[in-house]
Amino acid sequence: MNLPSPVRRWAGATAVVLAGTLALAACTGDGQRPVSDETTEQPSSTAEPTPTGGTSPTDEPTETPTQAEGTAVPVYYAGDGPDGKPRLFREFHRVEGDPLLEAARLVAGNGTPDDPDYRTLWPQLEVASVQATDGVLLVDIPTDAFTERPDGMSRRVAKLALQQLVYTLQGVHQERIPVVIERSETEPSLFGISTETELTEASALRTLNLVSITSPAEGATVSGSSLRVTGVANSFEASGPCWILRGQEELVGGGYQAEAWMGDRLFPFEGELSLAGITGEVTLRCETDDPTGGTEGPGPAVDTKTITVS
Repeated sequence: MNLPSPVRRWAGATAVVLAGTLALAACTGDGQRPVSDETTEQPSSTAEPTPTGGTSPTDEPTETPTQAEGTAVPVYYAGDGPDGKPRLFREFHRVEGDPLLEAARLVAGNGTPDDPDYRTLWPQLEVASVQATDGVLLVDIPTDAFTERPDGMSRRVAKLALQQLVYTLQGVHQERIPVVIERSETEPSLFGISTETELTEASALRTLNLVSITSPAEGATVSGSSLRVTGVANSFEASGPCWILRGQEELVGGGYQAEAWMGDRLFPFEGELSLAGITGEVTLRCETDDPTGGTEGPGPAVDTKTITVS
């Protein structure tokens, strides 16, 4: 859950920079461009796509959570940004079957985020297939539902909902290539936005929350003398504060250090917090650094995880 900022700001904690940052493809415009004739054809194969080895998403970490079975995929969900408007946060999910298809289905309302602060912007929709073909990620949404925006969805939120799908599929595929939505049973529109255009990733700084915790995950149980924190961020001077809180009480504070902070992208970060004397359920909170101290702008971007220290 999101909590008010602690009274004491962070100071002096050191962290190790996470190496091997993935490269970023350029982000332009509002994330749409005309679809070529070649990319609108329905491919005949439904085989599981494989990474092409091209340019990788920058906001994917060089390591992902490991579990015994299935495939870990990044899924982007909406949460509240510092100005109260929705931004996209990344959360890893373990899926069985085709990673692209299953990740798209999670975006399209066929699953629940682990973090209660997150939500999908999509009403539940059927996604029939997702295929990497002809340099695009082709998504088949066959039903005639939601060609127009549902009640209460603004055009801004509709665009962000499409970016949920774009960032998720590009993250799974590990390449910044366009997404094409095919609607075989209805007019070429989704949420009131034409699907006759390719969808590309919009500006990361305008679309993503500027800090997103990768590990520990929501609901994790941790132990030991210290807690290793990883994630991605774009924070002033490539650093920011983290705390472990119980309610409003600050139990320990420290900081993280990212590889960089300039540019339209998020950068992997790593930090460490002491667990000495801490047990039970607590909240990990990380922020971007706010050099104005809250006197200008909407304030820091925030991400939190509820964890248990055993």
